[in-house]
Amino acid sequence: MPASGPASSEAIDVVIVGAGFSGLYMLHKLRGLGFSAKVFEAGSGVGGTWFWNRYPGARVDVESQEYSFSFSEDLENEWKWSERYAPQAELLKYLNHVADRFDLRRDIQLETRVTEAVFDEEQKRWLVATDKGDRIAARFCVMATGMLSVAKDPDIPGAGSFRGKTYWTSRWPHEGVDFTGQRVGIIGTGSSAIQSIPVVAEQAEHLYVFQRTPNFSVPAHNGPIDPGIVNDWKANRAKYRQMARESGFGILRVDQSEQSALEATPAERTQAYDIRWARGGFALTGAYADIIVNRQANDTAVEFVADKIRSIVKNPEVAEKLIPKTYPIATKRLCVDTGYYATFNRDNVTLVDIAASPIEAITPDGLRTSEADYKFDSLIFAIGFDAMTGALGKIDIRGRKGVALKDKWSEGPKTYLGLMVSGFPNMFIVTGPGSPSVLSNMVVSIEQHVDWISDCITYVSHRQVDAIEATPDAESAWVVHVNEVAAMTLFPQANSWYMGANVPGKPRLFMPYIGGVGVYRQKCDEVAARGYEGFELSTPAAGR
Repeated sequence: MPASGPASSEAIDVVIVGAGFSGLYMLHKLRGLGFSAKVFEAGSGVGGTWFWNRYPGARVDVESQEYSFSFSEDLENEWKWSERYAPQAELLKYLNHVADRFDLRRDIQLETRVTEAVFDEEQKRWLVATDKGDRIAARFCVMATGMLSVAKDPDIPGAGSFRGKTYWTSRWPHEGVDFTGQRVGIIGTGSSAIQSIPVVAEQAEHLYVFQRTPNFSVPAHNGPIDPGIVNDWKANRAKYRQMARESGFGILRVDQSEQSALEATPAERTQAYDIRWARGGFALTGAYADIIVNRQANDTAVEFVADKIRSIVKNPEVAEKLIPKTYPIATKRLCVDTGYYATFNRDNVTLVDIAASPIEAITPDGLRTSEADYKFDSLIFAIGFDAMTGALGKIDIRGRKGVALKDKWSEGPKTYLGLMVSGFPNMFIVTGPGSPSVLSNMVVSIEQHVDWISDCITYVSHRQVDAIEATPDAESAWVVHVNEVAAMTLFPQANSWYMGANVPGKPRLFMPYIGGVGVYRQKCDEVAARGYEGFELSTPAAGR
């Protein structure tokens, strides 16, 4: 289809915003149920996160076969992953294959940004407008906009004054970048930076890494996918998929232990952590059951990783700067890397601690800290996202009585189950705030949400119901529950993007649900089985 269709005015069953994992599966699922649906996507191609994030070293941090759709056995049988952790290009190829295999493109309009979605109380329709002039009246609106899709802009004096090349990890040029012979600065040491830095360092004449807060990272031990793992997956796929759906994080390789770290001897703990460090990925966090709920238990994992960093990084002063000391491990996103810490042993890499010497300004030649001036040919911003709520905040969404979603969420996002918002009938959010979302294997959570939303739309459509929305009481109770569960863990002790702490002025509260993928799925199923308990269903005759 053409990159963008002509301006139009039409009526359909469902508008879907976003063509990543969520939007593609949502479209496929609704089509199969006989609903008319249309996807609007701002990018020039499908893929969502994997379309936009093409920075050097970008790859998934969940093992490939687990980070894939489970809804089609034929799709699973025909697709072959090449690496243990799929790189961005392969993931994008996979999602394009899904779009082609299921003939999804004919209902996807690319290079089109949804600018507003307004609920018409009289018609019980969402009136959706785009920057291309489209006007759509849809009974239902599904926000499949992604939780990490709006990059932060640099809040630094002089931003925009740099005369060299400027790049953002979240908006990387599709043609790639060659840093050979260049002096390069990178601001940030989150997940995107941790994946980028080793690759950029191999090219650059010199790389300056500006770090405010160090992050914990564990090795991926990536490589060609193990044929033995592939065969085991094929033989036990149905069982493994179900186990993931019932697990805490939706990731089998976490292999969660039930033992307390405090019940083990120091030697036993070191052995357990060493085994999981050698396995790679998120397995380390599953070594003991109390790592994310007990600070003393967490400290044993912190000590282990700190010792690993010291053993890898040859300069003791640099090693200490790279060791997080202000928050428990795993309470910020745990990063998965390939050669990150060893990169700081290179002669052409300099770590600059901007917690000790803050950045004062971006300059035409580079940047200035309180202690020195740095000159670059290229500057990379890896400063993160306005997570969980950023994409929805970019759209003028208005529910009953014209209330704007951004106003309703002025003190923090409020949802029921992370799926719906009181006062915004017939609008669904895929993996929204208040659901496991970013604290899980996203594909497992996406499939669960899409299936639940599809069942709900079918339920409503087969009855004399014109609108469904969360009740204020159910929403309030769920927000309280999400925060009560979070308070039982160590997560609130970190100034993380889970808390909105990385965006100035954003309300501080824990946004995802940490109660577990399996527990959450059971709750959603129970709500549906009880006739959508906690939701109000209105009929045309009764109104509201």
